[in-house]
Amino acid sequence: MTTTQTSVVQDLGTLAHRLSHPAGARCVCEPPQVLADRPDGTVVRSGAIVAKAHAADTDHEALAARITLAAAPQLTGILLPPLTAPGQSLTAPDPSGGPRHPEPSEPPAPAPRPVTLWPLGAPVDPTDPGAAPWAEAAVLLARLHRTEPPFRLPAMRGPAKAARAVARMRAALPGDPAVLPVLASWRALPAWARGEVPAPARRAGFLCHGDLHLGQLVRHPAPDGPWLLIDVDDAGTGDPAWDLGRPAAWYASGLLAPEDWFAFLDAYRSAGGPAVPADADPWPELDVPARALTVQTAALALAKCAVEQRHPDEHEQLMIESCARIATLPPELAADHAS
Repeated sequence: MTTTQTSVVQDLGTLAHRLSHPAGARCVCEPPQVLADRPDGTVVRSGAIVAKAHAADTDHEALAARITLAAAPQLTGILLPPLTAPGQSLTAPDPSGGPRHPEPSEPPAPAPRPVTLWPLGAPVDPTDPGAAPWAEAAVLLARLHRTEPPFRLPAMRGPAKAARAVARMRAALPGDPAVLPVLASWRALPAWARGEVPAPARRAGFLCHGDLHLGQLVRHPAPDGPWLLIDVDDAGTGDPAWDLGRPAAWYASGLLAPEDWFAFLDAYRSAGGPAVPADADPWPELDVPARALTVQTAALALAKCAVEQRHPDEHEQLMIESCARIATLPPELAADHAS
């Protein structure tokens, strides 16, 4: 971890700790706990408060719209509401409690990362796959997709994230033949799934999460409250099938058991989700998002393996092999889905 990353973690812990109990109260808090620390998001918990530093290149206006969305009454019971006031942009405080003046020889400080504050929720237990709330996640998605956007929102960032994953892979493995099947699968996708043009109009106006996986659910109030969706960094309007794309990709690659996939799909349909037909083959709608998220997952896996100097694990290898299979599909089949 770099000095800058360490400072961000400390600052977030300080901020969350200050807000986790009344001023002047006797402190019996445990040390702040780092929940995630990546360039695109650092998350630290203290008591019942979670502080998140978003990426340095975050669009502040778009983030404010997404935080306002999470606080909107129309999304009550679907999205975890923030503690940050809608539209408010915070920066992590200096641990010393006051401003710090750099020495003349020091390099310029990085741009401050916007910070948002959230109540603590109980996440999905990764050690108990049988209890994974696939049906609950599907119902939340259906409710989200059926909700009319309450105000103008940025586009859902799913395709843009897939494009960034491919760029990261290319940078980590320049000229490596291991990336060729992933790149072939990527190039076979329609331009809208690569984030190069807007999605088709008939699929573009739905309220979407943009990055659905089981890590995006928590129970609140913890530990036994209802499940809610978290992390609105990628939320916006777009194709609702994208939110079903990752579980569809996992099912197609063998990572998600058929019974879990069908529980998810049946629950989504029963709740009136608009991404797929209620009583017809869902794959014409799911194929392109599932392919794109297969590519994204495989690209991130290869990039991480390059940085960590290791071979792909079993799950990563399945997604890479899925890309190799996708790359062998006839071009006319890909063209059918590009329309």
